Amino acid sequence: MTEQMTRRTLLTATAAAVAAPTLLSAPAGAGTTKVPSAIRELEDKIQAAMETYAVPGVGLGVWYRGREYVRGFGVTSLADPSPVDGDHTVFRVASTTKTFTGTAVMRLAERGEIDLDRTVRSYLPDFRTTDPAASARVTVRQILDHSAGWLGDYFLDTGIDDDALARYVDGMARLPQLTAPGTVFSYNNAALSLSGRIIEVVTGKTYERAIGDLLLRPLPLRRSGFDITGIAGARMAVPHVLDDLGNLVPEPARWYVPRSLNPAGGLISSARDQIRWARFHLGDGGGLLTRRSLRRMRSRPGPGGTLFVELDGAGVTWMIRPTAEGPEVVQHGGDWDGQHSGFLMVPERDFALTVLTNSDTGPALLDDLFVGDWALSRLAGVHNLPAEVRPLGARQLAAYEGWYAFQQIGFDGEFYEVALEFTADAGGLIARSDGDEVMRLGFYRRDYAVVHLPDGTPTPQRVNFVRGSDGSVQWFRFGGRLLRHTPPSTLRTTATRPFPLRMPI
Repeated sequence: MTEQMTRRTLLTATAAAVAAPTLLSAPAGAGTTKVPSAIRELEDKIQAAMETYAVPGVGLGVWYRGREYVRGFGVTSLADPSPVDGDHTVFRVASTTKTFTGTAVMRLAERGEIDLDRTVRSYLPDFRTTDPAASARVTVRQILDHSAGWLGDYFLDTGIDDDALARYVDGMARLPQLTAPGTVFSYNNAALSLSGRIIEVVTGKTYERAIGDLLLRPLPLRRSGFDITGIAGARMAVPHVLDDLGNLVPEPARWYVPRSLNPAGGLISSARDQIRWARFHLGDGGGLLTRRSLRRMRSRPGPGGTLFVELDGAGVTWMIRPTAEGPEVVQHGGDWDGQHSGFLMVPERDFALTVLTNSDTGPALLDDLFVGDWALSRLAGVHNLPAEVRPLGARQLAAYEGWYAFQQIGFDGEFYEVALEFTADAGGLIARSDGDEVMRLGFYRRDYAVVHLPDGTPTPQRVNFVRGSDGSVQWFRFGGRLLRHTPPSTLRTTATRPFPLRMPI
């Protein structure tokens, strides 16, 4: 069932829905506790953002000063409204799933069944991409820290049976190698599905069963899994997408994620389970992992860059984000059609925040909380690195001008390409896709820029360019992906799509 709603109608419905009762709790056995003013401010900010951005439903989890706070806002569906709560309403957490895949690998590493610094071929002897040398030497660590180097947005749907992941990995033989393993950060969904296949081979179980046995049941996370019909008492936060007229419509069919992508982004979970996942990683391992292994997951980051924010790099699936004060932010989050979420921890402050949304209008709310630093400042006392934009001269900007192309492979196995053209303007750059202006960039240090809307409004999002060994600009990194600096004559002329400002998983 679907229902079209205009923005005005949606705002009215959302405003009424956010009056749902607060669901806050202290740690087990402590009883209900008074809610700190900082948490109330966070709740107010979320409710205001829901109205501003037209977000139907939100799940919130916070770990703050030794207490757990969980709440639901809004409705699960505009077509059949039910209140969102923090316990039974489940969302597709998309790429935060990767941290479960990485943690399962660490459990197996503690048992001596996986070595992070051995090659992928130690476990999958037939593994290959289009580059024989890279395929032979890429390590398990490199596929977990997003430095494997091949095309990462490979979304092929290989079916629903237990061999889906094996077929997906066999299909990776067609993936082009963009950079040498271990040298450049490039967000890589395919590498995480490959990690899931290693888990299958080592454990002799399907990926989903292995994650259940290694993590979900022992913790326990009772409202988490890969099939909503197997999660007792779960209520779906129905995905909402914008139609061609700009109306927000519920689309339950968008809930579907191919089984081949489960290790990269298929997990379903509640706000309470997500904040308990954070508490596990902030704690002592709960008998499942040693403190040393937990620290290893967020240390020794690979190559750095940007993924909406500046990164020192990725550890074992965790993004490591610097702050002006020094303490690191350990971060993830995820994007799928109609399902967008954020997740971060500041271990030195014993703080964690997760926010789940059920709409393609959700990223704007998430950017306020996870890309900007209001939440980090108010609740953890840290800030983003400064980014004071300064105009560049024409000669400096000339190095960045030109065309940049990005490829992905869709559910159907077809290659698709999107391209951006950068031109200098007013000390920065204008980016156009198919002739339409999609963003502006203002530089705050060499190769690093802040994204502005076409009207010049700054956003908190950061991007960067990547140079080759000869010093020339070879790549533009947007949303963690690499777009190749390329002559117009080499651009594909078929199967193109508009440039996506939010990329899936």
